[in-house]
Amino acid sequence: MGRRLPELSLCVQYACNEAGVPSRSQVRSWIRAACQQPAEVAVRFVDADEGQALNRDYRHKDYPTNVLSFPYESLPLVGDLVICAPVVAKEAGERHVAVYAHYAHLIVHGMLHLQGYDHLTAAEAKSMEGRETAILLGLGFADPY
Repeated sequence: MGRRLPELSLCVQYACNEAGVPSRSQVRSWIRAACQQPAEVAVRFVDADEGQALNRDYRHKDYPTNVLSFPYESLPLVGDLVICAPVVAKEAGERHVAVYAHYAHLIVHGMLHLQGYDHLTAAEAKSMEGRETAILLGLGFADPY
């Protein structure tokens, strides 16, 4: 009998019409890979207008960004991820990576933020990027860096 996974309450919301947005089951597998503790997470896929409004209101940056993380509790982990679908699609094209792989990377990245990881200093960035790379390799994706 395999190891029992921690409880995960996941809500996935689709508030945009962008092609290539991952399915709930894909999101769940990426969340599980990045978070091995009990968690309650909402993932919301948004358009550029909503992404820009949230980034402006919460980070005081007036442009849409790829992922926003809103941590509320650490034990159990409770938080929200907001993914701006048109930004993800644009970045994937610019970086010549599959949009599916870029979504996986950003969901893993956002989940690490919810768990306290950050990349404000070089040491933090090295730690966070190393963790992201290990998780993504385990999921069958290439190193995003």
